[in-house]
Amino acid sequence: MMKEGTLMSKKSGIAAMVIAIIALCLSVLNLALAQKPAEQVTPDIQYVMYVGINDKDSDEPVCSLEEAKVRAADILVEHFGGYTIQEANGGWKDGDTVYREDSLVIFLSDTSLDKVHAAADDLIQAFHQSTILIQANETTTEFYSSES
Repeated sequence: MMKEGTLMSKKSGIAAMVIAIIALCLSVLNLALAQKPAEQVTPDIQYVMYVGINDKDSDEPVCSLEEAKVRAADILVEHFGGYTIQEANGGWKDGDTVYREDSLVIFLSDTSLDKVHAAADDLIQAFHQSTILIQANETTTEFYSSES
């Protein structure tokens, strides 16, 4: 029989791989759509955090998805002054059991990995997680405004 910790690690690993593949596809699409002449854009790192809302021990949601967005927004405003959050739904199969989890996908630019880690520490506590997936994607950033 598989130990509970090993089972959770396997589930977390599978979920992280699925989420990472989706994020990579979105990142490539974003980069392709954002190509501009070099003088109009600035190289940047976009940090993407994937935060599950199921308790790490009970595998039950710690709150509703709407409440999770409010809690995360409060933390992100405190750390960064702004944020972009999207809702995500993930799932994985372990043996004959299919697991599902609502998650938040948080996009951050114009910041540092140290600041992202500090916010992640607070998010881990707020959502009773063991880990949060963080991606650092090279991208370009342009704050565009119309010339007219």
